[in-house]
Amino acid sequence: PYLADKANANGSAVIVCPGGGYQNLAIDHEGVQIARWLNSLGVHAFVLKYRLGPRHNHPKMLNDASEAFRLVRRRAAEWGVDSKRVGVWGFSAGGHLASTISTHFDKDTRPDFAILSYPVISCTEEWRHKGSCRNLLGSDTPDPALAALMSNEKQVTKNTPPTFLFHTTDDASVPVENALAYYAALRKSGVEVEMHIYEHGRHGVGLAHTDWVLSSWSGLLAQWLVRHGITR
Repeated sequence: PYLADKANANGSAVIVCPGGGYQNLAIDHEGVQIARWLNSLGVHAFVLKYRLGPRHNHPKMLNDASEAFRLVRRRAAEWGVDSKRVGVWGFSAGGHLASTISTHFDKDTRPDFAILSYPVISCTEEWRHKGSCRNLLGSDTPDPALAALMSNEKQVTKNTPPTFLFHTTDDASVPVENALAYYAALRKSGVEVEMHIYEHGRHGVGLAHTDWVLSSWSGLLAQWLVRHGITR
């Protein structure tokens, strides 16, 4: 847990899922730095150290994310969290996990909002991130039904939470088609969605503090959080 200062806290909380291809965790620039940025907005953050492949495969990652939501809501009073304002933010493969919990949830584990940064989304399309899907599903040729189940652009419904998407056109690791497909599915289902795609930017930039163009994306996110009543 990274709890916002009590004088600034507004009750919102975010479970942060770092990326790393379902094999590693980029725990600093897609975890700790994100938590501290959220804290600066008065938002509590919880950095999720979920299980990884190749040792662990689906559904263990989803189980970890699900239990994180149950835990935060169960201890909401202790941490000063509004249990109806708990969201998820994922990067790359962590974005896949965030989109998975956004489309495979029960009444206790549904995020109230989602933020996906250069996310992996599909495990069936040509533009899938093969390494992430292999580590998640345990094979380069997984059961087609399981691969489709974990292709979250196919799992969106009207109950998927409002979502903010960020990606770059020339991402050489996770093609932008992942974000585009998820955006299209959300829009088709009538889910509130905002997407920002930048022309240039390498994969895994996090908040992109050192890039004068890309660093503007966090400001757009901050505005979106205000519009959705997550921050003030």
